[in-house]
Amino acid sequence: MKGQFDVAARKCDDQPRTENIGHIIVVDDDPEMRQMLTRYLEDYFVSVKAASSRAELTPHLECSEPGLIILDLRLGQDDGLDILRDIRSDSDIPVIIITGHHPDEIDRIVGLELGADDYLLKPFSLRELLARIRAVLRRQEMGQAARIRHPERGGYRFHGWRLERRGRRLVDANEKSVALSKGEYALLLAFLESPQRPLSREYLLRATRVHEDIFDRSIDVQILRLRRKLEVDLDAPRVIQTERGVGYVFALPVGRF
Repeated sequence: MKGQFDVAARKCDDQPRTENIGHIIVVDDDPEMRQMLTRYLEDYFVSVKAASSRAELTPHLECSEPGLIILDLRLGQDDGLDILRDIRSDSDIPVIIITGHHPDEIDRIVGLELGADDYLLKPFSLRELLARIRAVLRRQEMGQAARIRHPERGGYRFHGWRLERRGRRLVDANEKSVALSKGEYALLLAFLESPQRPLSREYLLRATRVHEDIFDRSIDVQILRLRRKLEVDLDAPRVIQTERGVGYVFALPVGRF
């Protein structure tokens, strides 16, 4: 999905940009279903965009983050579960999955395990869909409020990884915990709070120097240690990249939970 984002980014200038993340994206390869859902939600003053495939969804996600995605798991040549997995690898956008009748129970269970927030079985009531959308968005709003009140709860997602603030626990895509020193945790947290933005060595040192284990050490040494835990190829780092003349940048998109 990320590779497709790179191509889609060139198309963003042709679409209106907005800071409003309250819009919903309906992903379904049935044109009648897309039209019905879009019209119904718009009747309730919901801003809606529609996509029939992964290729059509990609530019929507590249240009602005939606408030919620309604995703049919049966998309012709595209696998809805793969799309959900890609969304969830670096984003906490709420997702409601739609599946067929009861024989699709396995897809439904796998979808929930991959991080879907709710599901609907076809055929379903449009009023029920609207109620489930409102319930999911309420839960998300309550979660965001709780994170503000208790900043040590929750955490960050990036490319299959997860950093849990409670317990300072880093987990990889295979659900394996990766040990972090106090300094490595502080450094990673500084990156995740400012993703895809160049950070100077001085900024990173200030963000982490409260920890005795890195007070008098080069920030470059700490970067190398963190890279050894996150990167596949140290000779061509894709997660923490060097920004020549500035410092370093955490190159991946980051989601919160």
